[in-house]
Amino acid sequence: MELDVSVIGILRGVAGDFFGEAMQISFAGGLTAMEVTMNTPDAEKIVREYRSAVPAGKLLGMGTIRNLEEAIRAVAAGAMFLVTPNLDTKVIEYAKAEGVPIVAGALTPTEVYTAWSAGADLVKVFPCGAMGGPQYIKDLLGPFDHLRLAAVGGVSLANLPEYFKAGAAAVGVSTSLFGAKALREKNLDQIGQNVKIFIEHCREAKDRV
Repeated sequence: MELDVSVIGILRGVAGDFFGEAMQISFAGGLTAMEVTMNTPDAEKIVREYRSAVPAGKLLGMGTIRNLEEAIRAVAAGAMFLVTPNLDTKVIEYAKAEGVPIVAGALTPTEVYTAWSAGADLVKVFPCGAMGGPQYIKDLLGPFDHLRLAAVGGVSLANLPEYFKAGAAAVGVSTSLFGAKALREKNLDQIGQNVKIFIEHCREAKDRV
């Protein structure tokens, strides 16, 4: 399974029925990959329930995978990809053995290179915004120009072009993608519209690189 995505939508702490509806309208709006975090109540149940409803060419994964035990549980639930906030090479090795793509969390240059060397499909630079945002991505890609980096933490519609210009392969976003107010009010139509706008801006930003 390939993990050729530009935007990963992250949902944390939402109810199962709402997640299912938000997932479908987000996929319809152009999103390719959706992530439910492991520390969301009933996260595994959500993935089991909606895995079969994922359209062809779309991906439903699990994030906030902090250790091997959680990785095993996520794969058992049917996660189509894994995302970690931290570097744990055992989790990367397990995902590769299971044939499940993994976005491995890292921050320092040593962690970033270790994650990639261990077999991560994407290296999640987190929290990217706290380290300088696009400039930090650019700095990392100076020596590590062959790595595929996903910027997570602080990505917004306003700075999206700068991340891709800096060389990011992908971004992970939550409220900046779906809209904080729309999520709070469970306004599915607005969520769909917000996703569509974000994805369009993403395409334009990548086209200009």
